[in-house]
Amino acid sequence: MALIESTTIPLGTAMPSFSLSDPNGATHESSSLFGEKGLLIAFTCNHCPYAIAVWPRLIRLANEFKERGINTIAVNPNINPDYPDDGPDKMKGKITEWGITFPYLVDETQETAKAFKAQCTPDLFVFDAKQELVYHGRIDDNWEDESKVTRHELSQALDAIASGRPVDDEQRPSMGCSIKWK
Repeated sequence: MALIESTTIPLGTAMPSFSLSDPNGATHESSSLFGEKGLLIAFTCNHCPYAIAVWPRLIRLANEFKERGINTIAVNPNINPDYPDDGPDKMKGKITEWGITFPYLVDETQETAKAFKAQCTPDLFVFDAKQELVYHGRIDDNWEDESKVTRHELSQALDAIASGRPVDDEQRPSMGCSIKWK
């Protein structure tokens, strides 16, 4: 498990367009995934301990902010024969087991992860209604123990967007396992 941090990407960067399928084969176009106020994209997977630790928080935030006009998707770039626990069939099981209520998409070619410059799982991106990057950072200040969280950075960013306020530009990188590049 190699711990790495997300890279710095300038705020205001336009969201790359993409077309990805879910594990059942349904295609999802990036242009149709936005909520009225924005979109949270989590590059994540099934097996990384950092990703596993924050999945429940991600699911709660997705449910909370969908009602406030921000949709969520997860993208799994770890479709690699050396990591069978991240394969599409295993994704189907996790969708049911974890109660994932938003699209969990397969990045078979890893081209989407490359277009976003995603580096780790989880790597979190928030785009506003203009499809411009307004947040690229960690979910909070304690990935390992939710009871010790004192700074809810992702939630604060989503709340700002939903409320029509600017997002704080002081953002700390996400960290996790490296994407398992082919």
